[in-house]
Amino acid sequence: MIRWAAFSTVLVPVVLLWYGSSLAGAAGTALGLAAVTAVCRLLLRRSERVAARTPAVEPPAAAPSRGRRQRAGSGSHRGGRHSGGNTPVD
Repeated sequence: MIRWAAFSTVLVPVVLLWYGSSLAGAAGTALGLAAVTAVCRLLLRRSERVAARTPAVEPPAAAPSRGRRQRAGSGSHRGGRHSGGNTPVD
């Protein structure tokens, strides 16, 4: 992934120059892409080190069902007053 980022850091300014952008604009873009690539590489290495240090944790077992009233969900029957069904409001 980092190789593609480095490749695009070189390719994008070349394309910008090809399409008539200024040299300063292409150089600024190259510096910005290089900075983003360096930060992403740093964060990727850091997360890999943290992942290597922490033991694998098994996901918790599924919670037992609590019945109909305690069921989580995004249905429309979540309490409150209901208007007259699906009738349009004038």
